[in-house]
Amino acid sequence: MLDDVLRPIHGGPDGGPEPLYDFSTNANALGPNPVILAYLRRADPSRYPDPLYRRLREALAEAHGVAPEQVAVGTGTSELIHRLARWNYLRGPILLLPPTFSEYARAARALELPLWEARSPEEFLDLLPKSSLAFLCVPNNPTGEVYPFLEEAARRAGGALVLDLAYHPLAETPPPLPRGAFWLFSPNKAHGLTGVRAGYLVAPLDLTRFQHLAPSWPVSVYGEALLLGHLDPEAQAWLEESKRELFRLRRLLAEGLRALGLEVRESPANFLLVRVGRATEVALALRERGIRVRDCTSFGLPEWLRLSAQKEEAIGALLEALKKVLATARID
Repeated sequence: MLDDVLRPIHGGPDGGPEPLYDFSTNANALGPNPVILAYLRRADPSRYPDPLYRRLREALAEAHGVAPEQVAVGTGTSELIHRLARWNYLRGPILLLPPTFSEYARAARALELPLWEARSPEEFLDLLPKSSLAFLCVPNNPTGEVYPFLEEAARRAGGALVLDLAYHPLAETPPPLPRGAFWLFSPNKAHGLTGVRAGYLVAPLDLTRFQHLAPSWPVSVYGEALLLGHLDPEAQAWLEESKRELFRLRRLLAEGLRALGLEVRESPANFLLVRVGRATEVALALRERGIRVRDCTSFGLPEWLRLSAQKEEAIGALLEALKKVLATARID
């Protein structure tokens, strides 16, 4: 049924009680960024935002060295992805390179657009000239892979190549981005503020019509404050400082998992993959113990969990619980 195909599948809230420790979300575990919190506190919720977001788009455009017409804002990455799929200029095949973020496929299926899922990077590059809209997550979710062919992909694209940069600011060494691509930003993850929904798109062409496809006022005054605060040098300094600790915690997590005899794939960002066998069963057993993890079965990786870097107390609790869960599973 179409309803089942379109049902959102994400990490984070699952309808159950709040977990003691949440490894399912890739938000910065050291947040929220106090600099941006100050911006949020100064926002005035009694007023409407500017429906055209002129000041905000001008600030974002200046930061990226483009014209304001090349910037569009939205409720968040997911809303902008669905709006891209509706954009008449892009009506045609949507191209993906799985495993990757599920929202790209949901946007195509919601509009019953042709969906091409490449089986390899080579096939992705071959199909690019014939696609209308293509997505790459940089670094990729859930694998953490940074594709070495971004420049070539931007040259080959027949329509729009969209680089989803949700984890780009959380990478140890963020890769350079080709200017011919569309850049999709959702800074709330990097700053530990995922409850504030706001994102923006930067494109190599005029996005005025794309911006007008949004409902009126898609971004609240708090979303405006988040995006403006994200540009503040002090907010960026906090992020860079937090990343050093996040990478230490990610390495600590990886070492602990390997000590349990598990295969680990680290990423250049703040998360990793661990192979546990029957991922759904392991994830449910951990949830019963107050620990939420991201089962990667929906990505087509039924033996893997995705885990984000968390504080040492959380890592210790996870490793202890996982040791018991795996021992029980092996006995059964």
